[in-house]
Amino acid sequence: MAEADSTPVDKLTPVLAVAGAVLVVAALYLIFVWVPMESTMGVVQRIFYFHVPSAATSWVAFLIGGMAAIRYLMSRDGRLDDLSVSCNEVGLVFCIVNLVTGMFWAKPVWGIWWAWDARGQSALLLAVIYIGYLILRQSVTEPSQRAVVCAVVSICGMVDIPIIYMANRWWRTQHPAPVIFGGGGLDARMGIVLAFTTLALLTVLWYLVRQRRKLAVMQREAEGLRRMVHALG
Repeated sequence: MAEADSTPVDKLTPVLAVAGAVLVVAALYLIFVWVPMESTMGVVQRIFYFHVPSAATSWVAFLIGGMAAIRYLMSRDGRLDDLSVSCNEVGLVFCIVNLVTGMFWAKPVWGIWWAWDARGQSALLLAVIYIGYLILRQSVTEPSQRAVVCAVVSICGMVDIPIIYMANRWWRTQHPAPVIFGGGGLDARMGIVLAFTTLALLTVLWYLVRQRRKLAVMQREAEGLRRMVHALG
């Protein structure tokens, strides 16, 4: 009798893929059909339901990546570096979505594509930090040194998140005053759609990080085999 395959079956990833797809489709329905039109900005305000959740999703990814980086520096466990790079790389995608949707919102509302205010600049800095993070991962060839350097960058990036969040509270910016927390007057249905879209994107994040982490594990194992072959040769 053939020996049974001992590789564990990943049952969660396909569930996340289906759940993410269903939630995204439902979110699109809520955004473009169910939620009421905003009286001042009109249809352009619907970008809000992509702009804010993509920012929140990127922050969650970067915070997890930063915490994994701290734990890596304490333990030197390569699996934590796998988690950190996976979260940071996927988080950068959502960060860029946030910046691009912000530009498409700014042009019709403010008359310019980009406002050099505190929140915009700190959000742009966040993207630049993690672009630099990915460049470092390609530039440093020694695995342990690369993981340590990138862990430090990841922690620095994480520090920028509360600055972004508090920017329109600490400084005068063109970004509107807080409408979710801090006494804002967001319509209840708009709040529901915002929360639902955030849930959908977080589910997509979870799925993408799991997939990216599998790739990171294979890359780490391949590097170990190459070092072993090089040492034997």
